[in-house]
Amino acid sequence: MKYNLRLVVFSLILSLCSGALFSQTNIMGVVQSKDAERLAWIDIVVDGMNKGATTNAAGEFTISGLSKGSYNLISRSTDFENDTVRVVLKSNDPVRVTFNLKSITTNFDEVVVSGTMRSVRKSDSPVPIEVYSKEFFRSNPAPSIFESLAQVNGVKPTINCSVCNTGDIHINGLEGPYTMILIDGMPIVSGLSTVYGLNGIPQALIERVEIVKGPASTLYGSEAVGGLINVITKSPDQAPLLSAEAFGTSWGEINADLGYRARLGDKVSTLIGVNYFNYSNPIDNNNDGFTDVTLQDRFSIFNKWNFKRKEGRVFNLAARYVYEDRWGGQMNWTPEYRGSDSIYAETIYTSRWELLGTYQLPIKEKVMFMFSANGHDQDSRYGTDVYNAVQNIGFGQFTWDKKIQRHDLLVGASMRYTFYDDNSIATEDIVDGEVITDPSEIYLPGIFIQDEWKFAPQQTLLVGMRYDYNSLHGNIFTPRINYKWTSRNKLNTLRLSAGSGYRVANVFTEDHAALTGARDVVFLSELNPETSWNGNINYVRKFSFDNGLFLNFDASVFYTYFNNKIIPDYETDPNLIIYDNLDGYAESKGISLNMDIRYKNFDARLGGTVMDVSSVEKDVRIRQEFQERYTVTWNVGYSFPKVGMKVEYTGYMYGPMLLPLISDLDPRMGESKAYSIQNIQVTKTFKNGLEIFGGVKNLLNWTPNKGNPFILARADDPFDNNVQYDPSGNILATPDNPYALKFDPDYIYGPNQGVRGFVGLRYTIK
Repeated sequence: MKYNLRLVVFSLILSLCSGALFSQTNIMGVVQSKDAERLAWIDIVVDGMNKGATTNAAGEFTISGLSKGSYNLISRSTDFENDTVRVVLKSNDPVRVTFNLKSITTNFDEVVVSGTMRSVRKSDSPVPIEVYSKEFFRSNPAPSIFESLAQVNGVKPTINCSVCNTGDIHINGLEGPYTMILIDGMPIVSGLSTVYGLNGIPQALIERVEIVKGPASTLYGSEAVGGLINVITKSPDQAPLLSAEAFGTSWGEINADLGYRARLGDKVSTLIGVNYFNYSNPIDNNNDGFTDVTLQDRFSIFNKWNFKRKEGRVFNLAARYVYEDRWGGQMNWTPEYRGSDSIYAETIYTSRWELLGTYQLPIKEKVMFMFSANGHDQDSRYGTDVYNAVQNIGFGQFTWDKKIQRHDLLVGASMRYTFYDDNSIATEDIVDGEVITDPSEIYLPGIFIQDEWKFAPQQTLLVGMRYDYNSLHGNIFTPRINYKWTSRNKLNTLRLSAGSGYRVANVFTEDHAALTGARDVVFLSELNPETSWNGNINYVRKFSFDNGLFLNFDASVFYTYFNNKIIPDYETDPNLIIYDNLDGYAESKGISLNMDIRYKNFDARLGGTVMDVSSVEKDVRIRQEFQERYTVTWNVGYSFPKVGMKVEYTGYMYGPMLLPLISDLDPRMGESKAYSIQNIQVTKTFKNGLEIFGGVKNLLNWTPNKGNPFILARADDPFDNNVQYDPSGNILATPDNPYALKFDPDYIYGPNQGVRGFVGLRYTIK
């Protein structure tokens, strides 16, 4: 009896406990994107409780131990907008829920192609890539992408001439010739066109800009020593039906962009873009008798076609034409004085065409043929010096993309042909005592292979090798290796990169505009390609907070060793131009940090770089001229959704730079002071697709003449008629020339355009 009583009590207790236990219910769910892609490592938490789960590789999660009642489940991710799902538990049966998350439209994790030549999410790429959207550049509208890149940390558009305002783009301190510029992945801008190629791309057609810092020669070949800039244009299938933008400044600048998309049946779509820029208002605020900014009249047209094919195979074509007339010089110059010795000016007529496309072969394997061609015709006058040049480049490349288990293989073969001719002694030869034209022709076939191996769920190793044969320089090898580790929650990413780059020497540059027929070109030895070895450590950390605050930190430590540097020697013998590989090396090393912030209506992108760029020759370290020790960039915006307005504050600061002086008596600064360019813009958006924007550029009214007695040396004697020399060729100090100077347009280290207002409008029909 006692035993039966104990059994009854025990059964009662077990029943009560089991009742309490089984009254708790499991929630089983799936997290996916709007495109039904399952999302791994997304946190799901129960609002107000210390309970939650993380999705597995299949995007599934389970939360157990909840009693009957109502609960709010909240998703948390730095890559997708937070979402809330209401769940009501009425019985003991499991409840199934689905989260459909919308991707965050920021630079955190866009689709990129530049690092590996295949479309991947930025977070999945083993190569560190920075992505800048069209909205980023709209925060401070500019007439060319060249000027817009000043907002990017570690990238510096540099003006090289204070009269004609030509320039190039530096990445991490390495000069313009070591930066490769691509349009839709094709090497369109190079050589002679480097200083003009980024002008005239309609801003209305730019989707984003991808930047890789460090050598990328394994995939892209010559010139990608310092890094690459890939301008991605919009797809005709996804572009707005109509987009238009126009703005003007108080200096008299006018810029207009127009984009139009059309469909021709079900299989063909096309996108047309037109850009026009005009500045015809000579201004001389520094009172040196010369234009502060080069006057320009530029027109370009861009046309892109997409063709739909069976099984989704790719076929697209694009073409662009640019014409530009620019001049800078003495304020009283008129076109009839072009090339004369009466009034000084530098005038450049540029006519340029480009063609590029991609075609996927109609076979089972994924084989792509990418091709491009361009022609650049330039008619220049630098004072009385005549410089006419023609450059034609053809490029073709096959790639085979093959996935074998955990290995993503990419095998490619390319051919590049470069033709160059100008009117200088550099492209002439003497045969049997007769001077003949001897244009430069370079053939550059190459092959490459890349293996992207995901050997663990959170780890990827990329190994690549490229071989090129240059018809002038011979065999060239460039290896690379990249390693990426990502934490399970995708909040931490570490990338290690190392590789080599090269640049085939291009001795035919605009420096030859200053040459005379008496000079001969001499090569002391067979020139080797300029090469570099690069190492990079990149760490990305993302933070997501309950109040909606998102933070993204992207830090890099970089080092580049550069050898075989080739510099033309004009000083040893006034009758010769001497080329040789210098017995020395150069270094670019530093630390870079980008920080993205998003909180409700506030967003910001802040960046800073500290670096040392120098060369060593004969055991003497020489700091590179025109290179700042540090840079700071910022892009800050705040939106007012109720009234459809946004205020944006952008700018950058450059640290001191070494500047070239002509003589020991030169009174100009030998080192610049730190300076900052700051801008502000207000944008009003209407529901019908119209935007009105306006603001002020260069709020502080900074120009290079601040603190300098003058920038343009001998502006009153640009033809050096009154400059005297001693028997050794040194400039003499005379009463007319007390500082022993000559005309010098190269002393320029910042934009020479002061404060100005601007106003414009955009209109989009989606």
